Amino acid sequence: MTSSNPRAGWEKVGDQFYRKIRFYDAVFDPDVELENYTVKGAPYAGALALYRDEKKVLKYRGSASAKSSIDIYSCSGKLINSLNWDKGSIRGLGWSEDERLLVVTEDGTVRSYTGLHGEFSTFTLGNIAEEYGVVSCRFWMSGFVALCSNNTLVAVSSYDDPRPKVLASVPEGEVHSWTIIPPAHTLSRSVEVLLALDNTILVVDATEAEDRGLSDGPFRHVNVSPNGRFAALFTEDGKIWVVSSDFQNKFSEYDSKSRTLPKSVEWCGNDSVILAWEDEVHMVGPNGVAVKFFYDGQVHVIPDLDGVRLITTDVCEFLQKVPDVTEEVFRLGSTSPASVLVDSMELLERKSPKADENIQRIKPNLPEAVDTCIRAAGHEVNIRFQKELLKAASFGKSVLTLYSSDDFVEQCERVRVLNAARDYKVGFPLTLEQYLRLGPEGLISRLLSRHEYLLALKLSDFLHLAPDKIYVHWASQKVRTSTVEDDAICALIVQRLNDKTGISFETIARAAYDEGRSHLATQLLNHEARAGKQVPLLLSMEEDDFALDKAIESGDTDLVLFVLLRLKKKLPLAQFFRTINNRPIASALVESSARFEDTELLKDMYYQDDRPVDGSNILFGEAMQQSDLQAKTDKLRLASRLLTDAKDPAAVFHARVLTETTQLLKMQELYDKEMTDSAGSYKGLSVNETMYRLIKSGYGKRAAKVVSEFKVPEKTYWWVRLRALVAARFWGELEEVGKTRRSPIGWEPFFNEILQAGNTKLAASFIPKCTNLPVPDRIEMWVKCGMVVKAGEEALKAKNLKALEDLRTRASANGAVEIERMINQLKPKR
Repeated sequence: MTSSNPRAGWEKVGDQFYRKIRFYDAVFDPDVELENYTVKGAPYAGALALYRDEKKVLKYRGSASAKSSIDIYSCSGKLINSLNWDKGSIRGLGWSEDERLLVVTEDGTVRSYTGLHGEFSTFTLGNIAEEYGVVSCRFWMSGFVALCSNNTLVAVSSYDDPRPKVLASVPEGEVHSWTIIPPAHTLSRSVEVLLALDNTILVVDATEAEDRGLSDGPFRHVNVSPNGRFAALFTEDGKIWVVSSDFQNKFSEYDSKSRTLPKSVEWCGNDSVILAWEDEVHMVGPNGVAVKFFYDGQVHVIPDLDGVRLITTDVCEFLQKVPDVTEEVFRLGSTSPASVLVDSMELLERKSPKADENIQRIKPNLPEAVDTCIRAAGHEVNIRFQKELLKAASFGKSVLTLYSSDDFVEQCERVRVLNAARDYKVGFPLTLEQYLRLGPEGLISRLLSRHEYLLALKLSDFLHLAPDKIYVHWASQKVRTSTVEDDAICALIVQRLNDKTGISFETIARAAYDEGRSHLATQLLNHEARAGKQVPLLLSMEEDDFALDKAIESGDTDLVLFVLLRLKKKLPLAQFFRTINNRPIASALVESSARFEDTELLKDMYYQDDRPVDGSNILFGEAMQQSDLQAKTDKLRLASRLLTDAKDPAAVFHARVLTETTQLLKMQELYDKEMTDSAGSYKGLSVNETMYRLIKSGYGKRAAKVVSEFKVPEKTYWWVRLRALVAARFWGELEEVGKTRRSPIGWEPFFNEILQAGNTKLAASFIPKCTNLPVPDRIEMWVKCGMVVKAGEEALKAKNLKALEDLRTRASANGAVEIERMINQLKPKR
């Protein structure tokens, strides 16, 4: 990283250049004995997981060495955490895209560690894995496949929702090696497995195992390129083949001339294959051209997105194809505009006039040269060369009249972020391509898992990202690790975070609760502004009353109902009612929701609250919905029983209503049995409707009995009888009624009802009885019956000349003569 030559570490392989970048020296303590460990690295320059190779014998170093553990290191050799392991033999160790560590045991148990600090969830691969045992595993970004001892393959396609699925059955035989093609690179969009079985390769997916018909095996190593287009096959005689992943084309072959199997075969990007023995690495490029690297000790190859990390006790290096823009600028003898621009910048610093000549020579291609220098700066690890390239780009920009500086500014930001992450104290040897794939949020998340809070805050401020997740993570970790008293730690967290926006105290409180610090969790929740976040945690903490009060304070009825439903399922009914009894809003919500969904709960609630009238109303409503008379009367009897000892006037009234309802139902059943009525059954009718039907059907005496039994008011009975007689067209009975001296409802209703029924003659007979009406109203009544002359006589009696004159215009020929005569009688004689 400190070399003055930008081409230091470059190697030409065929017609392409590769470079080896040394990020860190003195990575591991020599006592670690890296050769005795299995090393797996997370993608995007992530953490390293070290687990002792069970096949090798360790030097005895006391009782501590006997304890098995999975050690998590940064790429610079900084120990992040040590996970104690006592769950049996490990058969698979891998990482997810979000730096989640997956550990698969021989019996098919899988632990998924999040955050690098021991928090894990567990699932199993099913009975097959438990019965036959897992032999090995292959991982991709979001899933893995496990190979069992009976050649059964079990796939898990999601770590968030693990659902083990057995792939197609595989023939018996020795599996020499195997690998996977991730779902993103298959036509079926599901994982495919390449199995080197006997002398051939099988392609296995969810439905079938297809033999590719190869006969040159056995293949001791099989691996697929990151883009899924190529496969590398290592043969028994030490040759590496590069073929298409469908095995139709062979692109190159390389003879390693080694009869010792390499420890690993990995892809370096999509262009070359890495063969790694203990202290020797061969990189095989296109057309079978190779370059060799030698080390003093065991070397571990960690594949990544755009290259491989080479890890030894002494160094952490990154091997990759030289980016095209970097090669364009720094290739020996390059005459590209970008290379000339860099040279011009050096000449300018030496104040040479030739700088301007070079700029003028490449001016037509200057924008392209500036862009190339900007892009090349992002791929450089050496800060000196970063500055040279960015200075050259800045110089070129200053010459151009029109050029947007957005790309330049963005690249400067990326370079600063990458330099900060690559610092050995942090240990993130990110390349530009890895950073672009990971994203700023992903980098911040990884810094948090390493407790690099200060750097995370500085980067979030520099990149204009919200820092709330950083503060919440810090506070949660403080809660987990601090031994200070609850009040003190709560005060510290509130003091630090009180003026920060977007802070979720609920997340911090949940961390406290998970650590068994319920009091601290409750204190922290008091500072959570969102009741929707407070309440679920309070419920899980058994703080039921507190949760209900918070929900009520929020004014969110849905939230209150959520709490009430949880409490109803959890608490005995009596305790549930006691809880809501002194909370009117909660009681009202329970009552309103139970009215439509749970009437039994409503009955219990009314009984607990000593509300017999409301309870009897519920039973009364249920009685009215019954079709069977006995069921109706039973319900009504229960409703009456609730009101037996009640002294309240309303309760007494309701008791009487219930008694009368029962009596009415019995009478209606009797009517249904004794009378046949085309209008249907009497059941369910009210008292008024019952009387109406009886009178209309000609059973006036029975209607009179109903009046007597239920003490129907006289006016009500007369109204019902009038409308029933009119509806039945019982004109004779109406004439008889008209002969009576008085009517409790007056005679005008008789006139109106009969007139609406179309019997004007009978209606007219009631007009003289309407003595309490004013003359103009009686005149109008005669006119409605078509008796204009009678109306004139009414006007003549009242000596209403104006009314007569009005009637003259409305009268027919004969009637007009009579009206004229009446008018003449009223006019004064001369």
